[in-house]
Amino acid sequence: MAERLTGEGRKAALGSVPGWSEVGGRDAIQRTFTFKDFNEAFGFMTRAALVAEKMDHHPEWTNVYKTVEVVLSTHDAGGLTMLDIKLAKAMNEIAGK
Repeated sequence: MAERLTGEGRKAALGSVPGWSEVGGRDAIQRTFTFKDFNEAFGFMTRAALVAEKMDHHPEWTNVYKTVEVVLSTHDAGGLTMLDIKLAKAMNEIAGK
């Protein structure tokens, strides 16, 4: 099982994922991705889903037209872990952000 990030390790990890912020009242991170249109947003979600499946680590997300809102937290660890950071980095890369 992945271990929750705390202290300086957590701060450094959060600094490595630009555009992501902590979720108030919850041990999780979030980001909103905005694309040109629905096709681009759905393509992002498809590519991100393949990465998430390989990691066996699945995001909480919603899509409305060209906007994808993502929340990451490792539920079996009870909060933010390096799995979330790794998936956030991959999503940033997929989105070109």
